[in-house]
Amino acid sequence: MARVGDGASVLAPGEGRSIDVGGFAVTVYADGETTAGDFSLIGTVDTVAGGGPPMHIHRDCSESFYVLAGAYQVIVEDRAFECEQGSFVYVPSGMRHTFETLVAGSRKLNLYSPTAMVGYFDELAAGVAAGMDEADLDAIAGRYGMEVVGPVPDSYLSDPTARP
Repeated sequence: MARVGDGASVLAPGEGRSIDVGGFAVTVYADGETTAGDFSLIGTVDTVAGGGPPMHIHRDCSESFYVLAGAYQVIVEDRAFECEQGSFVYVPSGMRHTFETLVAGSRKLNLYSPTAMVGYFDELAAGVAAGMDEADLDAIAGRYGMEVVGPVPDSYLSDPTARP
């Protein structure tokens, strides 16, 4: 990463920080340190279809999704939307939402504003590797202003690609 002046930065291809969460991979392009707390930007690659987080609420940030490849079903409150490549979704702070990967290899960008969630994915990756349970997930989520408000899919707490 190149830093310019008092805050600008440039990442070349492949310079984002990778986090392996098991069923999906996260690349951190910008975090609170990079953006002076303005926003976080991550990219995800979902290795298997059917994965996704439990229904949840971000209490301290909005979240936006931009689908780069494949397709997701995104649920906001009680409405479901099929979001293919080129789809954009904005979810303000305080709204229930989740998503499910419809196509293995789907990719998206997630923007959190103000900055949030990068540390969540670091802790989630460690928890998945250690075999965490729902109580562990609730504790991690709480540290990052996220409230789990729906059932936790089994695949979210373990690496579905490691199953026989």
